[in-house]
Amino acid sequence: MSTTESATLHATAPASLGGPTLPQERRMLTSIPGPRSQQLLARKAEAVAAGVGHTVPIQAVAAGGGVVVDADGNSLIDLGAGIAVTTVGNAHPEVVAAVQAQVAQFTHTCFMISPYESYVAVAEALNRITPGDHAKKSALFNSGAEAVENAVKIARKYTRKQAVVAFDHGYHGRTNLTMALTAKSMPYKSGFGPFASEVYRAPMSYPFRDGLSGPDAARKAISIMEKQVGADNLAAIIIEPIQGEGGFIVPADGFLPALVDWCRANDVVFIADEVQTGFARTGAMFASERFGIVPDLITTAKGIAGGLPLAAVTGRSEIMDASHAGGLGGTYGGNPIACAAAIAAIDAFENDGLIERANELGAVLIERLAEIQAADPRLGDIRGRGAMVAAEFVDPATGEPDAGLTAAVATACIAQGVIVLTCGTYGNVIRFLPPLSISDDLLREGLDVVAAALSAA
Repeated sequence: MSTTESATLHATAPASLGGPTLPQERRMLTSIPGPRSQQLLARKAEAVAAGVGHTVPIQAVAAGGGVVVDADGNSLIDLGAGIAVTTVGNAHPEVVAAVQAQVAQFTHTCFMISPYESYVAVAEALNRITPGDHAKKSALFNSGAEAVENAVKIARKYTRKQAVVAFDHGYHGRTNLTMALTAKSMPYKSGFGPFASEVYRAPMSYPFRDGLSGPDAARKAISIMEKQVGADNLAAIIIEPIQGEGGFIVPADGFLPALVDWCRANDVVFIADEVQTGFARTGAMFASERFGIVPDLITTAKGIAGGLPLAAVTGRSEIMDASHAGGLGGTYGGNPIACAAAIAAIDAFENDGLIERANELGAVLIERLAEIQAADPRLGDIRGRGAMVAAEFVDPATGEPDAGLTAAVATACIAQGVIVLTCGTYGNVIRFLPPLSISDDLLREGLDVVAAALSAA
């Protein structure tokens, strides 16, 4: 271990940054990747399956606040938060303490064999903080895809119907059923079929591209569901209140409430996939609140446990209780270490002002991106809520998606020490998901790098 790496790993940052680490600065000591990172990437190429890609060619050795530090001593501004996972920061002190205490007690018993209190406590917290004041229950799993699969299972069991409708541009996971629900072929589905049956697709409200009001977009979607599936066959619709991988698409006002009303009138379970939007990310505890809707079932993961693998399905008690005993579960579901982390993370979301912080960061993002857009029409659309904001890049002459420009900007940003992630069905969106522990100054510096990269592209 180098002197720089050792110092980095043992540095301490203020608790206000939400974790232990590191000077909060962009610092470039080598090109990206540096020599130590190159060594790891060479080992990766030999040892790790080729299908497991990476976006940023570094060896991460520490992270916290708003930076990720690599093995060569470079400090990169983090505008991705591990795809919306490290929302409370990469090593929030209360999460760290809770994990350490749990590891010292026991790492596993399997909740289905020997239950423990922390699983129940997480379920109680989710039942309390998710939208709606109806009676709720929860079940815990390992990943967002697992949560989605189980939500569909529960809905089918409850309704005794089979069909499920997902939406254009939606992303719900990489397992067989969730690939079927996911809209985008490459890289998530291509070559991996056949996929699960009884999955149908309806059009999403995409104001930048369809020009429809929310009610009009809902009527279009409902017409397709009624004609191509039929409410008598439909167990559930599943939708991200703000789509994630599909391009951070924010539906027009009125779209989601109209879908909920239709589901209520037709005995169809409304599932909100809040894996990426949940836990303060959108400036509310859950994005459903931003649209005034109460889902029947809600799936959560990512930000739930401060970086540890945990997921959940939470919903109306009568729906959640539809499964027979033993029908839900899994060896690691609701692992005690992840549950301990989740209890600490949820406490931070509720009591550390993180919802307010998401809105503050969102204001910085929107303001700076609007300045960039005013000077460059290739930035066609800015959208999002809270600290979940996207920039869609287009050919200004035609409005068509410009994936090449998007990739060039993202690559240039990473080379200059700013981690950004692309997304979108057309590959032409850069999404901004900073940890809520980032400072305004660091965020602004990161956006300045984005502006320079766009100008140079």
